[in-house]
Amino acid sequence: MFLEPNYTIHQLIDRCRAGERKAQELLYKQFAGKMLGVCMRYATDRMEAEDMLQNGFIRVFQKLQDYRGDGSFEGWVRRIMVHSSIEYYRKHHKMMQVVDMDEAAGNEPSVNPIASANLDAKVLMGMIQQLSPGYRIVFNLYALEGYSHKEIAEIVGITEGASKSQLSRARTILKEQIAKMEGKSYGYAG
Repeated sequence: MFLEPNYTIHQLIDRCRAGERKAQELLYKQFAGKMLGVCMRYATDRMEAEDMLQNGFIRVFQKLQDYRGDGSFEGWVRRIMVHSSIEYYRKHHKMMQVVDMDEAAGNEPSVNPIASANLDAKVLMGMIQQLSPGYRIVFNLYALEGYSHKEIAEIVGITEGASKSQLSRARTILKEQIAKMEGKSYGYAG
């Protein structure tokens, strides 16, 4: 991957490690767009996501010496952004609405798989952002970032059972919203 005609990502990382501000700016520009999307998953609005992004990049530059080159650099940056976003959220908001497992195990409405497959990504992201903060964070970590319930419990500071419960409830809410949209798009009363 070339960022400028003369620099590969590895050369840019080395220059950032040497403290070159121009290299840091180029690295930021290379990843800021994608990482803002990651931060938006955990933020309540764009302004908060931008704050999360800035905090995340501060941490990226602070920890750049620790990057060993194992795996993709983008994946390494993404992981820092996720953790930084959750820390930001904890610091600025009340945390997690915990749901009882019995409540979460209730009946989930079925959704037409064809309708949900045609769901616009922006609409789905909007639905996810409307979830309560606890549900949104667990859903994002599990469904979008690929963390296990054990990892989520450690990151967020809840039990594995609470993580499973939060995920189940988030899925139920999203399915209900999709079902309502499906009914409206086909002219059914809902």
